Amino acid sequence: MELINTLRLVAPGTPLREGMDGILRGHTGALIVVSDNPQVLGLLDGGFKLDAPFTSAALYELSKMDGGIILSDKATHILFANVQLNPDPSIPSRETGIRHRTAERMARQTGKLIIAVSSRRSVITLYRGSLKYILRDISFILDKANEAVEVLERYRSGLNEALASLTALEFEDLVTVSDFATVLQRSELVLNVAEEIETYAAELGSEGRLVSIQMSEVVPEVEAGALLIIRDYWNGPRECDVDDVQARLRSWSTAGLLDPEDIGKLMGYPGGESGLGLPASPRGHRILHGLPRLPVSVVEKVVSRFGNLQRILGATLGELDAVEGIGEARARTLKENLRRMKEQMILGGRPQN
Repeated sequence: MELINTLRLVAPGTPLREGMDGILRGHTGALIVVSDNPQVLGLLDGGFKLDAPFTSAALYELSKMDGGIILSDKATHILFANVQLNPDPSIPSRETGIRHRTAERMARQTGKLIIAVSSRRSVITLYRGSLKYILRDISFILDKANEAVEVLERYRSGLNEALASLTALEFEDLVTVSDFATVLQRSELVLNVAEEIETYAAELGSEGRLVSIQMSEVVPEVEAGALLIIRDYWNGPRECDVDDVQARLRSWSTAGLLDPEDIGKLMGYPGGESGLGLPASPRGHRILHGLPRLPVSVVEKVVSRFGNLQRILGATLGELDAVEGIGEARARTLKENLRRMKEQMILGGRPQN
């Protein structure tokens, strides 16, 4: 997230990016610090104070001097110009040029955003803490983003197929650990690619608005669906926070997500191939959340009352009516919607999850 926020600050269409592009076109180069943190100010020497509103033209003109330029945290003001930066020389750096070496050491020492604009290399390099990121050509990023979107669509198609299969198995009470682990696996693969695309969109700035809109729809939907599956099949301690389980899944690498056995173990089931074949009964969170006009509070009460999906499916109208917040009319609607969803699965339709 830190990288994405940094890229948004310097993305095409922002005043800071316009200024940096002007520096490249003018073949001057610059060393820019985006922070007025006291630690940063303590590493400055010489130069002069400006405290003037930021403009791209002013940044370009000031870059003609040899020293560094200091901006406010959000790059709204130019604070100092032509200053000497004095980071700790003992901080290791693999950079060879003086400007880039200074930028890297300043970033490592302060944790703030330091930008090196190289006229000779025609490259803009971002440093923040231990992070180093070279801004790339917009056409290259667009190509990479489009490739990633194609991969995302393939992963989403696989996820939708796995979800449809899981729903059908849930109605028949035939789910195994392998079935829900596969859905979680594919959900996380979708989210990993979406995260990559979000980075591209941030770097594209105004050129990546369409991609950003697509991701704003995909990520919340897939994350919410995965969380419901975790709630349905969690087999560990009751006091465990399912959000923590999802966070652990999100922290795994793509390679780690290729093994459903590890997902099964994370969810509290025995490891190995034999563990994947064990039966697993859903509590009913995901199916009930997919029904129209059924409030979340009612879903929670139904699941709490009956314990699992099969008991919910087998409940009588009277038993459903007895649940607080249901009532006779809602009980009939609930039974009817569950019946229709089951028929849809039998006929090979795709549920609305």
